[in-house]
Amino acid sequence: GGGLENVTGYATRVMGEPRTHLLPFLNQSDPTASPLVFNSSHHGLCYTNSMLAPETGVVFEISSPENNVFSRVNISYAEGREQRYMLYKDFYKGKTVFKHWLPGTCYSNISFQLISEASVNRTTLVRRSDLTHEPRQHRTGNITETATVDENTHEFFTELTESGIYRVQVTTLSSTGDCEARESTTKTGITFYLSPTGEVLDQPQERPRGVSIRLLGSSTAAVTWAQSSESHNGSLVSVLSLTCHRPSLSQRMENTYCNEENTTTDILSNLTPGAQYRVLVYHTNGPLISPPSEPVIIDIEPTGVRELVVYSLSPTAVILSWQRPYHVAFRKYVLQTFFFNPVTLASEWTTYYEIAATASVIASVRVTDLLPAWFYNFRVSMVTWGDPPLSCCDSSTVSFITAPEAPHISSVEYSHGTLYIRWTYGELFIDMSHSRMLHWQVNAQSRKGSRRSYSTDVTRNVMRASLALPPGDIYNLTVTACTEGKHNSSVPYIIKLEPAPPRSLYAVNATHSSVTLLWTEDGVVDFYQVLCKPIISNNQVLTAQYHVVTISGLLPSSSYNCTVISYSYSTPSQPVYIHITTTEMNPSIAAISALAVLSILLLSLLVLFLLVLRKKHLQMARDCGAESFVNFASFERDGKLPYNWRRSLFAFLTLLPSCLWTDYLLAFYINPWNKTALKKRKLTSPVQLDDFETYLKDMNKDSAYKFSLQFEELKSVGLDLSHDAADLPINRPKNRYTNILPYDFSRVKLISLHNDEGSDYINANYIPGYTSPKEYIATQGPLPETRNDFWNMVLQQKSHIIVMLTQCNERRRVKCDHYWPFTDEPVAYGEISVEMLSESESPEWTIRNFRLGYADVSQDVLHLNYTSWPDHGVPTVNAIESILQFVHIVRQQANRTKEPIVVHCSAGVGRTGTFIALDRLMQHIREHEFIDILGMVSEMRSHRLSMVQTEEQYVFIHQCVLLMWKKKKQQSITSDVIYENVSKS
Repeated sequence: GGGLENVTGYATRVMGEPRTHLLPFLNQSDPTASPLVFNSSHHGLCYTNSMLAPETGVVFEISSPENNVFSRVNISYAEGREQRYMLYKDFYKGKTVFKHWLPGTCYSNISFQLISEASVNRTTLVRRSDLTHEPRQHRTGNITETATVDENTHEFFTELTESGIYRVQVTTLSSTGDCEARESTTKTGITFYLSPTGEVLDQPQERPRGVSIRLLGSSTAAVTWAQSSESHNGSLVSVLSLTCHRPSLSQRMENTYCNEENTTTDILSNLTPGAQYRVLVYHTNGPLISPPSEPVIIDIEPTGVRELVVYSLSPTAVILSWQRPYHVAFRKYVLQTFFFNPVTLASEWTTYYEIAATASVIASVRVTDLLPAWFYNFRVSMVTWGDPPLSCCDSSTVSFITAPEAPHISSVEYSHGTLYIRWTYGELFIDMSHSRMLHWQVNAQSRKGSRRSYSTDVTRNVMRASLALPPGDIYNLTVTACTEGKHNSSVPYIIKLEPAPPRSLYAVNATHSSVTLLWTEDGVVDFYQVLCKPIISNNQVLTAQYHVVTISGLLPSSSYNCTVISYSYSTPSQPVYIHITTTEMNPSIAAISALAVLSILLLSLLVLFLLVLRKKHLQMARDCGAESFVNFASFERDGKLPYNWRRSLFAFLTLLPSCLWTDYLLAFYINPWNKTALKKRKLTSPVQLDDFETYLKDMNKDSAYKFSLQFEELKSVGLDLSHDAADLPINRPKNRYTNILPYDFSRVKLISLHNDEGSDYINANYIPGYTSPKEYIATQGPLPETRNDFWNMVLQQKSHIIVMLTQCNERRRVKCDHYWPFTDEPVAYGEISVEMLSESESPEWTIRNFRLGYADVSQDVLHLNYTSWPDHGVPTVNAIESILQFVHIVRQQANRTKEPIVVHCSAGVGRTGTFIALDRLMQHIREHEFIDILGMVSEMRSHRLSMVQTEEQYVFIHQCVLLMWKKKKQQSITSDVIYENVSKS
């Protein structure tokens, strides 16, 4: 036949023997080349010869608009009456070779769809080309010998000298006259085989019947057929892959098995999943074969895709990715989706894409226009070339829930402490009953409040919510749509709430010159502005950081109108007003004031009197002349002074004691703190930390004699300070120990709505710390009758941390009342409710979380209880690390608040003083290279009696300081903490 353009080689495929032969033509362009010779090895077989040439497809070339970028081309065409779609990626510079044609099929309406992220363009094919080729067949055999006998002979004898296959045909010839002899149209003959041993085998004439095939697996099948009535000694099964006749090599995926295979076994193996095979069966008798059976066509179901996964791109788009099996024949992928359609109100499988198969192992496709928060099933099937085509598999299915869209906050309103939020979802209304949306989460993040986050969950069918938010703060508000494992939040909505005015404003502890204003905080407040008219001139105002302020400098028995305003982010609240009245002046104070005035008058009169006497004396001297000159020397001899001078001296000696007594009274009553300040003692003994280890060794010499001397000095500090409030009869039962009493000047005073005597008393003192003069409150372990006062103090001082350094019972003695609830049920202590939120125990300490409630105010308190510290003693040497870790844990929590830390043991001086000293020293060592333990303990004792109660505790502090200093030196880079490897509780 004629040659084809662009053909580089030809070959012939010879089939008929058990093994198929593929013979290439060499030098086909040379007309003088010798012909191709094939030597057949079997006689009498039917050979099929097929011409092969390289396959040629249709070249598509696309000219897209300028600056138009596309990544894939969707090719659609009509294959006969079927509409086909192929998703093609193999366009290079706008060209590709399309090889998906079936021979003898009419193709029409071919169009292209350019797919990119930005645009979709469509154009129609103008021209296409066709390619077909015809197979050629021929037959080979031995030379035929002919013998003629007369019409009366019905037998023929000949000697067969060679083994092989013989065919005998008998033809009847007839002739009349001079006419040419004519042969009969029906030729009768037999075929037999002569074996080398002389055995004669006849050719089977009956074709196999009842051939059936049963698939044993994706690549194995069993062939069966009916028993033959003829004698034969074997069978031959011929298997031909029809898929190999498809036009594209890239579609076959089974090139290794594209030849016809002949086998003598009834088990077919190495079948390719997805391929179509034609099976023929022959009976054999030696080399002789019967006519073939009726052909049986089998289709092998393709195996499913592997690793089918879904990746979310957006609420409306996903990417599906999968891997094809390495050994499979198929024509295309078909991507189908299954979901509930809210328009048709039905769920069904629909075809989304058909993608042409390629040799690539990994395939992916982008699926768009999905519904947000919707349930989808995606199925990728592999479709074969068979007729009808097979597909696989239902198992290649993956379920997916798309992400929700981000809601949009449409309106926000705040009223009476509640924030009302509304939002919208999506551009079109969708029935949420079929959505996989679970709920909405509304969250408000505060900037300054003690509680940083407020949130609530709302069912999916409701698009509004309310949140109780404290006023006076700025909040970041978001609404989040939540599905199973996915969520999407709205753009943050920032809202600033106006501060609320103070609530429950009271005036307490009124005196003749001062009054205390007490109110309830509401929300976030930076400071309060307090104005009482007319006490402050020029409209000056007071500012207060907390909900308690004492206004002094008032006039006795006077009335004032006071105003309190909350400020947050420089924004004022509505003012709150209260009318106050001061009391009458105390008679004793009035008497002292009268004495002061009288003393000043007497001194003035004395001075005036002396000046008048001197003036008269000078006048007399001028009037009398020299005769009147007074000779003081003679007066001295006589022992007498003039009369005027005697009167002056008498008046001076009379008034001087009263003036001195008045000054003493004024000094004592008007400013009593100067008296006590003069009697305070401050000891000191600074040491460089580099020399501290040597210093400690020196202090420990001679049975720690120097420690004993220092501690004896400490015993005298503060002994002359007054504790009159503790000695009042009504307050004496409130003291656990009669010898541990709080100093008056530093004691913590309770705020009470009643001015009863003793109502402000609790056995507690402010202790200065490293950063604040009132950093700690040292107090005794509460008694049953003082635990209400204890919780009042914690709430009024806004303390968020309580450090307890004792157990309730030690050595069969009660050391402290169990002043907190035994269970998680709230317990009322007076007007304050205490609820234990959590409790966690470790070998050496227990940590509890309490929530206090008073009216509308709540306060969270952390309770840290060290349980391994003996009374009047110290932890063991091995426990130094433990106590320092505990101190470090407390300090970590204390750094989050500016309010006082409440510390107590049993008496509130020994273990309490040691703990406060360690906490102060740990902060000091971080920033300094020296230490003054003696000075620090002396300062603590000047605020509360017997702080660091025993010499053993005093020495223990020094041992802990040495360990802290060594830890600091071991750190290669100075950090903010000394003990880093402490597990946070």
